[in-house]
Amino acid sequence: MAPLQRTRTRRLAYATAALTAGLVASAALASGPGYAVGAGVGDPPAPTPTAPTAVVAPVAPERPVAPAAPTTAGPTSPANPTATPSKEPGGPAFGAYLDYGPRGVARISELSRWLGGADLRVAHTYLPGDRWSNIEGLPGFLDTWADWRADEDDRLFVLNVPMLERNEENVSDAEVRIELRRGAAGDFDQHFRTLAERLVDLDAPDTVIVLGWEMNGMTYTHRCGPDPEAWKKYWNRIVTTMRAVPGQKFRFDFAPNRGRDAIPWTQCYPGDDTVDIIGMDSYDQPRGQSFDEAVSEPYGLQAHVDFAKAHGKPISYPEWGLFRNGDNPTYMKRMLAWMDEHKPLYNTLTDYCPHGVWQCGDNPKASEIYRAALFGRTDTTPLPKPTDPAPTPTAPTPVPKPTPLNPPNCSPLELGDWVEYWLGGKLCLRFDWWSRHR
Repeated sequence: MAPLQRTRTRRLAYATAALTAGLVASAALASGPGYAVGAGVGDPPAPTPTAPTAVVAPVAPERPVAPAAPTTAGPTSPANPTATPSKEPGGPAFGAYLDYGPRGVARISELSRWLGGADLRVAHTYLPGDRWSNIEGLPGFLDTWADWRADEDDRLFVLNVPMLERNEENVSDAEVRIELRRGAAGDFDQHFRTLAERLVDLDAPDTVIVLGWEMNGMTYTHRCGPDPEAWKKYWNRIVTTMRAVPGQKFRFDFAPNRGRDAIPWTQCYPGDDTVDIIGMDSYDQPRGQSFDEAVSEPYGLQAHVDFAKAHGKPISYPEWGLFRNGDNPTYMKRMLAWMDEHKPLYNTLTDYCPHGVWQCGDNPKASEIYRAALFGRTDTTPLPKPTDPAPTPTAPTPVPKPTPLNPPNCSPLELGDWVEYWLGGKLCLRFDWWSRHR
């Protein structure tokens, strides 16, 4: 099958906001991290941090803003399911991607009610990939997700983690290659160490990390194609760095797009030592493809199951749903049956238009199938968990970086993570301004 760019509605959109100020200005910080594109109807603004008065240097940082949500219907409420509710234990742990921020946690219980009290044991969100401070898990962003995870022992928190900043900015292959090689050399270790420490501190040490997802495609800066060998070395370095943090129990999920896409995903597989789960993102595409073809295509659903079995790994479906073929109840029914048969560790439906069935009113037939199949379903089989923390290897030796030099006669100001995030870095106050006017 020829390479296929599987472009979808992306979750994140960013804009640049310019800050202009004199020597001393008061900065009012009004928004937090951006929200997902189309993740729901009427998404709220991001949490508002308390803003101290800051001394603002004339810097124009990049600032994420919440994009306008596309016009979609609200959560759908079709008639009572016509099929007999499934309450058999032993089905796969499931959930849905419902929103990028805190509202995603609140919607888990709402979706459960719509599904007749079904036990949604999986919560799923994404770290923004616009800048390193967000990939580190900006303070305040992960708290509500970690709290949800801690409320019940059998819950699973799934977090997609970008491998590079500017992750959706159409970075060229040549620059991607340079950045992957920098990562493989250790230039970005500290960002992932910080993320691991924050997750452990939030009492979410067993988070499933979907690292560098859809790496076989062409959408993301963290794609594998420009340099597969550097990509694999970089993945291994990230995993080694995060596993070296005391108290961690992370599991790392390698999750390509279904099919060949830009490069066969098997060429990106970094090895059994650093992969705990072999996932796959599986949408109903390309146009006209049958479900049987999705199973049998090169690097498709069957190849995924076979590859994971050969490597002794559980499977997962971090992203799945409808797409190019519209409201396709056959795909919905067959995909649910496929997961019941092959028992992934977890699956999470992408629930916004055009992929979803609850928050998207465009797919009523598939919505009815999904609701009927999962209505009232509970799963009494505990999620497999590591009995002991993963081995703690020696952290890779960081590659020394030159210490940034402050301008002469400039004193750095410690303003805290939130302020430095919005201002694009640390600020300093010059004390020789008067000399320029003498």
